[in-house]
Amino acid sequence: MARVCEITGKKLMCGHSVSHSNIKTKRKFYPNLQTKRFYIPETDSWITLKVSTEAIRTISKNGITACLKKAREKGFLNR
Repeated sequence: MARVCEITGKKLMCGHSVSHSNIKTKRKFYPNLQTKRFYIPETDSWITLKVSTEAIRTISKNGITACLKKAREKGFLNR
């Protein structure tokens, strides 16, 4: 599976590593993804998501059901 957050849609970014002599070489910036289980009280079930640390904070603030609803609307989550 791709390195994409299932809630926020964060994914790989490309850029440069810049040396002391200002030589630029291509590199990749990966999102900080964590595999985490969340409990959904409405359905009395657990769901496993690959989410970024920013998404974990958003879920803590807004709740899992609101975040899942918004992710489905934006097309990030297709479950």
